[in-house]
Amino acid sequence: MTSREQRIADFIQAFRVEPGSKVRLAKDFDPAFKGTIHSKKEGRRLLAEGTDLLAEYQSRLYAQHTHGVLVVLQALDAGGKDGTIRHVMTGVNPQGVSVHSFKVPSSAELDHDYLWRYGLRLPSRGEIGIFNRSHYEEVLVVRVHPELLDRQNLPRSSRGQGIWKQRFQEINEWERTLSRNGIKIVKLFLNLSKEEQRTRFLRRIDLPDHNWKFSSADLREREYWDDYQRAFSKVLSNTSTEWAPWHVIPADRKWYARIASAAVIANAMIEIDPRYPTIDSDARQALLEVKKTLEAQSPEGAAPDPFEAG
Repeated sequence: MTSREQRIADFIQAFRVEPGSKVRLAKDFDPAFKGTIHSKKEGRRLLAEGTDLLAEYQSRLYAQHTHGVLVVLQALDAGGKDGTIRHVMTGVNPQGVSVHSFKVPSSAELDHDYLWRYGLRLPSRGEIGIFNRSHYEEVLVVRVHPELLDRQNLPRSSRGQGIWKQRFQEINEWERTLSRNGIKIVKLFLNLSKEEQRTRFLRRIDLPDHNWKFSSADLREREYWDDYQRAFSKVLSNTSTEWAPWHVIPADRKWYARIASAAVIANAMIEIDPRYPTIDSDARQALLEVKKTLEAQSPEGAAPDPFEAG
């Protein structure tokens, strides 16, 4: 491991939810944490380095075509999911990235099991897939609003008190299957304070070009703040695994959240360590024969191979 890779691994350790630990979100993770990064200017520089590193590894991931990466983004309203995607993926080739947002399930989706619609949008090998909200809505918003279970047409035997424990187990098993099949899962929870959410809502109201971002439903959901904190604590405690650990990203400072998110994703790519494919000696010899033909076609005054001449 290089010194840069070690620095990234050390940096993200503060955000990792250790598998098997019991999380109390309000006590265990500070939304305003910024570690040793003292300024937004320094943050911009580090983010630029992180996005460059991601671009390099994504190119190798795409070429190797063995692994895929699934980035799971969860947050409360105004947590910064869209901005994180936009800034962290700035330098990545869009051909190798897919982003999916999951809204209220359709009637067709409700006719299948709750993981069905998420499975349809998984990244392929060589691709980075981003879930802007995800299968974890099924143990978050559905838990906070249990009346939503009525729309899922579940058999009576599956609607008892043990449903959440059952879903945690099913999600863990599903993610383990994906991991064994080459899909690296990166789970990020953007941890926003209640006061910072209030401030961001006011900004959306005060700035005309931000009005479209605000919905009265956001304010209604804010009334369930404590319920969501408890639900997230349960999710983090029960679904942070060795094969798909959660990282709780301090989100009160947008610039810091973007650095931290980029670092966690970069670390996942480093762990995969994708490589450009190599060719055997026969294929290499065939390329050299093609090279000779192309060099012979160079016009007068031009270098037969401009790359070799340089």
